[in-house]
Amino acid sequence: MKLSVCVIARDEERDLPGLLESLAPVRAALGPGFECVVLDSGSTDRTLEVASSWGARTSRRPFDDFAAQKQACLDLCSGEWVLSLDCDERLSPALAAALPGFLAAPGDSGPAGYELPFEVEFQGRVLRWGGLGAETHVRLFRRDKGRFGGEHVHEGVRVDGPVSRLSHPVLHRPYADMKEYMDKLEVYTERAARARLAAGRRPCWTDALRPPWELFSRLVLKLGILDGSAGIAWARLSALHTRRKYERLAELAAAEGKR
Repeated sequence: MKLSVCVIARDEERDLPGLLESLAPVRAALGPGFECVVLDSGSTDRTLEVASSWGARTSRRPFDDFAAQKQACLDLCSGEWVLSLDCDERLSPALAAALPGFLAAPGDSGPAGYELPFEVEFQGRVLRWGGLGAETHVRLFRRDKGRFGGEHVHEGVRVDGPVSRLSHPVLHRPYADMKEYMDKLEVYTERAARARLAAGRRPCWTDALRPPWELFSRLVLKLGILDGSAGIAWARLSALHTRRKYERLAELAAAEGKR
């Protein structure tokens, strides 16, 4: 049974080595039954060099949206099973140890895909509350049963068949520092606003209520305050993300009205 690890990247020379290092035990265990495919969308740093020197197979494609980019990477894979990961994610040691044995299990009658639990680390702490403690995503699936779809930002795997769940987590460290958060904030809120505008969404007075509700929901209803200063900071930044998204929607709608 062959496993393909599917990764999209752009200017990821800082994060990509950590991901590849976490995959090393799986590569060693599976030997020729392992491949890593990195699809680059125009890196100006050493991303492709890092990937190639580790032994990953690389290709290039202009970026249009996340779902299309991940599907293009999936199309390059040859394994019966595919594991989709981002550059700021890592296999936990427990997951890396369990995967080879799991893939060696005989039979095709099992699930077509698996949800993996995620542990989000922020400001040096794994966030257990604020809506993050129970985060799961379908990332491991049979190649002939899964396709990527969804929105411009929140893409996901659509699996044709039953989906089960594994217990060992993927470790996710989305932001190394505040500068990276702010850089990603502008990119993601821009894409989200444009997607809403294209879908016919227009500004509404209730949009002003969304940021304070996001803050209250994460801190109080979802108990993010139990994560201490890191949980409070995450909730505040989530509210900022929401505010900027709808501000940008209003800006784009106003510009469209002037045409």
